[in-house]
This record gives sequence, structure tokens and C-alpha cells, in this order.
Amino acid sequence: QVQLVESGGGLVQPGGSLKLTCSASGFTLDYYAIGWFRQAPGQEREGVSCLSTRDGKTWYSDSVKGRFTISKDSAKDTIYLQMNNVQPEDTAVYFCALDRLDYGLEYRCPQLDFGSWGQGTRVTVSA
Repeated sequence: QVQLVESGGGLVQPGGSLKLTCSASGFTLDYYAIGWFRQAPGQEREGVSCLSTRDGKTWYSDSVKGRFTISKDSAKDTIYLQMNNVQPEDTAVYFCALDRLDYGLEYRCPQLDFGSWGQGTRVTVSA
């Protein structure tokens, strides 16, 4: 069974940086899609950024493009979300999700079309 464990959340000031980590285990896929999603208080969950391990393609939501960077450790099933110049509207619980289908990020990521989800890590952006 796929297990996803997020870490790295916390309190950060506007304009600051934070790096989230997602450690994945419990599967034997050669390639997969993996990504970050978030849910702000009172809001629906939304896609933030996704990555295909087959070809390295990435997708970012317009709200984080240019500020956040998704990456993967080449030696293990761990991904990161480097969050720079964070703003109060980035406050949310951030979830990591994985799916065996490693294509179509541009529609599957915003549609939350991923089969396995972590428990989330909370990010609060406040002065």
C-alpha cells in the first residue's frame, strides 16, 4: 500500500521561504506522477504542482508559478516543494499525492486525479 508522509510545514513570514518534503513508500512502480496539493481554510483542495517521474515534466498552478519549485531526489522516492516569496494566501494544508498514471499532468493535477494521498502538513504564512 502506498504511503506518503509530508513534512516541513510551519509558520513563515510573508516573503520568506519554506521547503516541504514528501517521502513515498510501499510501491514498486518504475514511473509515476506525484505532486503537491493544498487546501486553505474554507476552500476546496487545489493542485499546486505535479511531476512525472518518466520524463520530468512538471505542471504548476498560475498562483505559484515562478515562486514554487517541485523536484525529486534522483536516488529515492522523495519529492520536495521549495516555496519562495510565500504570501498569506499560501496558507493551507499541503498534501502530497501519487498516481501510477504518469502523464496528463496539465489536466490531472488541477482535477486532483491522483489515487494515493498523504495526511498533509500545515503551512501558515503570517507576520
